[in-house]
Amino acid sequence: MNVLFRRARAAYDLLVARRSALFDLALAVITTGVEIGQLFDGGTPVVVIPADAIPVGVIPVVVTVLTGSALLLRRRAPLTVLVTACAGAAVLVPLGYSPGGAPVVVALASLADLRDRRVSVAALVPTALFLLLASITSLPVPIGAWALGSYLQTRRRYTRALEDRAATLEREREQLDQIAAQRERTSIARELHDIVAHSVTVMLIGVRGARDVLPTDSRVAAETLEQVEVNAEQSLAELRRILGLLRTPDNGVRWRPQPSLGQLSELVSGYRTAGMPVRLELTGETRPLAGGLELSAYRIVEEALTNVLKHTDPTQVTVALHYGRTQLDVTVEDDGGGGGEPVPKSAAGHGILGMRERAAVTGGSLDARPTAGGGFLVTARLPVGDEA
Repeated sequence: MNVLFRRARAAYDLLVARRSALFDLALAVITTGVEIGQLFDGGTPVVVIPADAIPVGVIPVVVTVLTGSALLLRRRAPLTVLVTACAGAAVLVPLGYSPGGAPVVVALASLADLRDRRVSVAALVPTALFLLLASITSLPVPIGAWALGSYLQTRRRYTRALEDRAATLEREREQLDQIAAQRERTSIARELHDIVAHSVTVMLIGVRGARDVLPTDSRVAAETLEQVEVNAEQSLAELRRILGLLRTPDNGVRWRPQPSLGQLSELVSGYRTAGMPVRLELTGETRPLAGGLELSAYRIVEEALTNVLKHTDPTQVTVALHYGRTQLDVTVEDDGGGGGEPVPKSAAGHGILGMRERAAVTGGSLDARPTAGGGFLVTARLPVGDEA
């Protein structure tokens, strides 16, 4: 794609260069023709001296043609072209001809168009005085030519500024798209982490529990394995939805409704089935909250319980939610049970970091630290506003 763009740009630049060259050629020819017409407009005779001499009428034509040809260089050296045009007119005046000053006017307009304003203004004064004193043209003509060239320069700079601005906006749009894509990837990575970490941990604990009770109680082992199977199917279905959306965003794949705090009791029950002694406490005025806030609170509880299940063997775990007027307090605390070490930040991998990011997205904060009794405490404070 970039190669095609560069080729198209090169072809466009070549076309512009050719068009500019053709325009300069036409301008030089027209200007030369107009100037020659001005020289002989009054019926100026062609004086012929001896046969071996050059006709006097040829001299102004040659000078005019040379001056007009210099206009082909007006883009590269406009100041030099202006000096050349003035010199050509200065040669013709003493010979008794009355040049119209067309090459000088065109050269002056080109200088005002292509060079810095200070340079063109400095050249305007002597050029206007020369044309006036040589009785070539009146004062408004060079001033008008300079004004036209200045207008063309201003318009070109304005157009270029608009093009640069458009290019800048396009780059900014691409950067914003990249930032949005990065945020989306981060969000998807966080969801994948939560789904996989939770599901795999619960299944692993369930399989271990089933293995332990299989010799003594095959019925309990079978029920536990059945629950593991259900969890595995749900996790696979969720992963298929995410991967389907990543591959083809418009293929009709739909998300399952995101979990909310209304499903928190089911989450706690699942961990209780896996063998964790966990209880749920709700205080304050229970009410629906913003979807993003409920999802963040749900995922924080889920990740905290997953860490407890992976790293400790508690005798009691408490999940507490307090609905305040402007704040939702989420607390997950375990007593450690003496069967394992408190989960440090490094042991939790991306878990604690992910919980902090989820809290930060809602404008809240999260604290995770060991307790004095050997357990671990996770506390999240999420703002809900007065109208939550």
